[in-house]
Amino acid sequence: MTASPANPHPLPTPLLRIAVMGAGAVGCYFGALLARAGHAVTLIGRQAHVEQVQAHGLRLQTARLDEHVPMAASTAASAVADADVVLFCVKSTDTEDAARQIRPHLAPGALVLTLQNGVDNDERVQAVLGDAHPVAAAVVYVATEMAGPGHVRHHGRGELVIAPSPRSAEVARQFAAAGIATDVSGNVRGALWAKLVINCAYNALSAVSQMPYGRLARAVGVTEVIADVVAECLAVAAADGIELPGDVHAAVRGIATTMPGQLSSTAQDLARGKPSEIDHLNGSVVQRGQAKGVATPVNRALWVMVKLVEAGKAR
Repeated sequence: MTASPANPHPLPTPLLRIAVMGAGAVGCYFGALLARAGHAVTLIGRQAHVEQVQAHGLRLQTARLDEHVPMAASTAASAVADADVVLFCVKSTDTEDAARQIRPHLAPGALVLTLQNGVDNDERVQAVLGDAHPVAAAVVYVATEMAGPGHVRHHGRGELVIAPSPRSAEVARQFAAAGIATDVSGNVRGALWAKLVINCAYNALSAVSQMPYGRLARAVGVTEVIADVVAECLAVAAADGIELPGDVHAAVRGIATTMPGQLSSTAQDLARGKPSEIDHLNGSVVQRGQAKGVATPVNRALWVMVKLVEAGKAR
């Protein structure tokens, strides 16, 4: 398990000004590591969360430490002003709206990194911001949760893969020095798809069962269902001309051991009665499959099941 270092590494200079748009579990975890390392971090999130951070700092809890990290926090999108880097961490369902909110306030040349589920958020953000602001996709591998307002809990891993941009190499160096393993890759689209496959394999099943990945993988029939989901996803990716890096099957198997205690983000959303991102996970595979003439019955069933649970909780 990768936890934040007890003593951050010395950083290259100058330090960065970083805004986290959508300060949920992912943004808070990476924001906390960067703030511990000396970067000027501002979290942008909900009122109760912001008040806790303003009063006490962000509580960062990992396997190796439990501390409050001082940093700025705001409920206003205008807090991205003067940021060198914006970690764009809103739900995929809110991408366009959040991009419109930050657009008037972005500093010239500020890099917007999309740390989101799904495979097209960077394109959607770029369409809103236009060519005046660089946008780069980031693939996130981390298990985190919000344990309460102002409190992020880390369960495992914590690395990023980001797309090339004029500032990506600099950002990768700064992030790595802050304890965040960060690579720049020319095949981020393939890496996003590889993560999508993992999300499609586990998220919906974890959501409808409310089981963490370790327990889920041991349940009767789950291994076979996951294999069917993965096969459909890979068929759609191949039809779409996407080249997935690495051994996807090994990566899928490894999630249950590297993140055994993690509930999927979809499970966390359903437990809180919040809309999920399932349309951008299994639903996205179903949509692309329809466009390419590839059947995706198992992904469709999981997508419908989560939508039914959402509808029931809404009532």
